[in-house]
Amino acid sequence: MVSTSNRILDDIARLATDAAGAAQGVRREVETVVKTQIERLLRDMDVVTREEFEAVREMALLARDENEKLAARLAALEGKSAKD
Repeated sequence: MVSTSNRILDDIARLATDAAGAAQGVRREVETVVKTQIERLLRDMDVVTREEFEAVREMALLARDENEKLAARLAALEGKSAKD
């Protein structure tokens, strides 16, 4: 009787372990499908990546600095020209 009880408990434990493994597999598969679909959606929407955004942002900041320097230089030259 004890042997039968242990075998039943072992079978239940094995089933629970198999079910947990199957659930993990399904979870991984669902995550992969969802991630693939989201990536495809974002690609179709033509959304920029973070790296692209940061690169363009840096270029804009450098261009703004250069523009400010040139504006100051132009103002100084115009002031010098007005004095002459």
